[in-house]
Amino acid sequence: MADAVIVVALLLVAGAATAAVAVRDPARQALVLSVLGTVLAVLFTVLQAPDVGLSQLAVGSALTPLLIMLSVRKVRRRGRSEDGAR
Repeated sequence: MADAVIVVALLLVAGAATAAVAVRDPARQALVLSVLGTVLAVLFTVLQAPDVGLSQLAVGSALTPLLIMLSVRKVRRRGRSEDGAR
């Protein structure tokens, strides 16, 4: 039973990682990266590493996608202001 849960978690990680690579829009990539971080946290918890899972949940599914979204927003705003100045 435990092996089946591990296999399912690994398949979810593989699917989420593939989706993160396949998505072209940076904002959507950040959202998929958040899902990947959550799935990785589940995998770490299933593999009996709850401390690593909690760290992954905080950093991989919350902070990193947030920073990427803020960066994309700033770059898009800067691009619009430069287009308007021309």
